[in-house]
Amino acid sequence: SMKKILPLITLIIIIAIIIIIFLSMSNAKQMVVLKEGNTALTPLEVILGRYQDSDCGMVIDRMDYVSQVTSSDGKTWFFHDHGGMANWLKDKAFKDDAKIWVMTIDTKQYINARTAWYSRTDNTPMKYGFGAYEVKQEGFITFDEMGLKVLRNETLRNPYIQKELLGK
Repeated sequence: SMKKILPLITLIIIIAIIIIIFLSMSNAKQMVVLKEGNTALTPLEVILGRYQDSDCGMVIDRMDYVSQVTSSDGKTWFFHDHGGMANWLKDKAFKDDAKIWVMTIDTKQYINARTAWYSRTDNTPMKYGFGAYEVKQEGFITFDEMGLKVLRNETLRNPYIQKELLGK
């Protein structure tokens, strides 16, 4: 009778759902958070949609504001907002020795983050506002100044700074 078959059908459906969930989970792409072995300390290729930001954990889905931090032992971390990179780096023991690469807006290539210039009003993924540029323009700041502004919360994430810089 139907009364005896129904619990069995329900059980089969539940088991099928569980199997489907497990299969889809194992199929999920492995996200890259950290790459080891970059002893050349050079910028690595970032595959959009596969790499995760080490500061906020979000998926990196555009190259405009990508930065990479490599420690002397060849470990490389990836970021989609330079403000997030500065925030992550602030309390790392190796911060002064790290090799840091930033993607530039003006020349669209990786350059040394410490020699780049930073705008304060770019529409960046995490809303810090710092775009990296190879060529200095009016109002741009240095790498050290950017780090200080992140520490002091003087970024576009702060409504007072946003009003001061953007008038809104």
